[in-house]
Amino acid sequence: MCKRVANIHAMTKSEEATQYFSETFNCSQSVFTPFGKEKGLSEDTCLRLATAFGGGMGRQQLTCGAVTGALMALGILDGRGKNDDASKKDETYGKTLEFFNEFKRKHGSVNCRELLQGLDMNNPEDQKEIERLKLFKTSCVEYVKDAVEIVERIHSRKLPAL
Repeated sequence: MCKRVANIHAMTKSEEATQYFSETFNCSQSVFTPFGKEKGLSEDTCLRLATAFGGGMGRQQLTCGAVTGALMALGILDGRGKNDDASKKDETYGKTLEFFNEFKRKHGSVNCRELLQGLDMNNPEDQKEIERLKLFKTSCVEYVKDAVEIVERIHSRKLPAL
């Protein structure tokens, strides 16, 4: 059992996400899970669903896992379901674009490798450098926190559809 369970209801979503991340869940799991739980998914389902997106999609270092977790969160919060009007999809795309723009403005990229200073987490030498620089504990935890906060801001306001 995770140590955060007793205190989880007093945490903000960004605090909860950084707690997941500190417990070795990946960036995508950490960002998505607080939102998925809010919408009625079990913690375990959220963690499993987001697993493959960590490390820029299975450690391919493509789109940052904090970003993909955030996009899944926007989908579960605002996405188009079976009984929704088709305009709901465009509204979600607009929120997705807003998320990308804000995250890029703040961090310069949405690409995992670029966010990790060009280092390849699959290369043992680069992995040592990532660890030496403490990028997971400094940069990545900020990406997780910021992704959650951006989703919360975007979800709370109405944006025009694309």
